[in-house]
Amino acid sequence: MTKIRAAICHAFGEPLSIETVDLRAPGPGEVEVTLEACAICHSDISYIDGGWGGTLPAVYGHEAAGRVSALGEGVSGVSPGDRVLVTLIRSCGTCTPCATGHQARCAAPPPIDAAITVGGKPVEQGLNCGAFAERVLVRPSQLAALPDDIPMTSAALLSCGVITGLGAAVNTARIRPGEVVVVIGAGGVGLNAIQGARLAGAARVIAVDMSAEKLDAAREFGATDGILATEAKPWSAARRLAGRAADAVLVTVGAIPAYDTAPRYLAPGGRLVAVGMPHSGQRSAYEPVILAATGQSLAGSFMGDTVLARDIPWILDLYGQGRLKLDELVSGRWRLDDVNEAIADTRAGRARRNVIVF
Repeated sequence: MTKIRAAICHAFGEPLSIETVDLRAPGPGEVEVTLEACAICHSDISYIDGGWGGTLPAVYGHEAAGRVSALGEGVSGVSPGDRVLVTLIRSCGTCTPCATGHQARCAAPPPIDAAITVGGKPVEQGLNCGAFAERVLVRPSQLAALPDDIPMTSAALLSCGVITGLGAAVNTARIRPGEVVVVIGAGGVGLNAIQGARLAGAARVIAVDMSAEKLDAAREFGATDGILATEAKPWSAARRLAGRAADAVLVTVGAIPAYDTAPRYLAPGGRLVAVGMPHSGQRSAYEPVILAATGQSLAGSFMGDTVLARDIPWILDLYGQGRLKLDELVSGRWRLDDVNEAIADTRAGRARRNVIVF
């Protein structure tokens, strides 16, 4: 057993507790990674708040990067000292979803049992990672290699926020050159959806948000226009700006009002992509007859339908060319001891991405 420090959730809605825990050695097919950075995602906060249920006590955190520090039996393809990102996408590689390029939907992800314990009692490794901790045990399928020239604080964002937004635009919405795209929500995921739409060649990328400051950030990341969601009819404003309705609308926030209004932006034949994740039990309402009569479609996008081996190398290449912003997404660097303050700052909507630095 290795003693590490971790932020534990003992009760939903309560502050995390910084404690020393035991991390067992990696077993067959497992990899230990010593983390250098872990960003705070709204999904972590939803779990901490009890919005999606789950087993407690738990260590959350899933948007991380570090160096391989130990290997279990039978692991190949990585070596101690390798710089890697750590993501929640744990895949078997052989089930139907994996074999058809949808590893984020793996039907049989290999488990990792009781990696973390306190006083001999197991602690849940939340979101397949448990990365609000100094070290994690993961499967090789959750790793992707990182070059030496990317800061770990930026690299960590590739594990979720970047691939979720970028992938929603490129992999799920399949945005084409010349299309009009509306992105609702200009937070960390929304900014990457905007970058994805721009890279895909959208003629107009219209950001919609409650905050004028976030709309300014959206323009920095490639939005051609910004509209305040507080306007009387923001969908009408979007049509006036583009000269027509949107071919694709990406909802990147887990807010029900955003989902309720999203179809109003769509042109006939347009695609609505659900990216942001409300709490379990929350509902939005649609008129199916409109979807049917206009040929519109509704699709969900989990983790940007990312295939790590396919998508991470080209995203890193774009970053290296200066065509993709990553460093600019990091709005705050925090110690593990200050994780609750970092979560509060993220919850308040002030951060693009807050990152815990180990």
